[in-house]
Amino acid sequence: MNVGIVDLGSNTVRLSVYRVNDDKVKLLLHRKVTAGIASYTSKKKLSDEGIGLICEILTEFHELLSNLEIPSMHIFATASLRNIINRDEALSEIIKKTGLKIDVISGEEEAMLSFYGALPDISFSSGLMIDMGGGSTELLHFDNKKILTSCSLPVGSLDLFNRHVSGLFPDTSECCSIQKEVRELLFHFGIEHFDSTHVVGVGGTIRAICKISNHYFKRSGGSDMFTLSELREVTEQLKLMKVSTAREVLKLIPERIHTIVPGAIALESICATYGVNDITVSPHGAREGYLCRHVLGKEQK
Repeated sequence: MNVGIVDLGSNTVRLSVYRVNDDKVKLLLHRKVTAGIASYTSKKKLSDEGIGLICEILTEFHELLSNLEIPSMHIFATASLRNIINRDEALSEIIKKTGLKIDVISGEEEAMLSFYGALPDISFSSGLMIDMGGGSTELLHFDNKKILTSCSLPVGSLDLFNRHVSGLFPDTSECCSIQKEVRELLFHFGIEHFDSTHVVGVGGTIRAICKISNHYFKRSGGSDMFTLSELREVTEQLKLMKVSTAREVLKLIPERIHTIVPGAIALESICATYGVNDITVSPHGAREGYLCRHVLGKEQK
């Protein structure tokens, strides 16, 4: 059985096609569109242009799967549609134009799905999972690989950029305001404080930071781990954003040139708050969790 899963996020829309045979799941195809849906939202209302863009992308994905004779496409949306006030209107318009239904999941469920999706990649039994997207950040505390507590912060890398940054990169005062907001949200909405030595990181922002860290520290082979001290050093370099740094970022992650600094500041603030030592990056997350939980009816692969 081949199954298509679409993750409709605030910054990117991703299609992953999996082949499922008994208990084995294999990724066959992956497509990503950096749409920046959150940028089409004003006063928590998604514009007609944003709704049209979603319809265009979903139609393209559906046609691709039809050409590949894959009949099954499951779509879920995170903060992109979860946090808007005209959600019902948007969903109705999308169904009208495409015939496709979208499952809008809660922040708590997103955290759970990301955890189950990343679980096969977690080598430590206890720690913190951070899933940083464009419009929200999910935190989950686990022990013996079992969920203890979780929460969803209403901020992500693209959201922070849209609300705090006046140019392409934040200046010193804007960097401070990003850090201040994240720390305040952690105080009010974060999970109960505990010291977590290890973090498993999920999402495009954290994967991008890992790629930059590998390049900055000249690690060959694409390491999937970086430390808090390395994160701090990389974040300081990104905040300065010299011309040479900007050129390197454009080579490594051109589609995230505007969101990487807010994302790095937010990640550093979270890791510092919970006493993190190292961050291991998982290539899996909510899509795999959604496949296993909602399509296959399992908790993990």
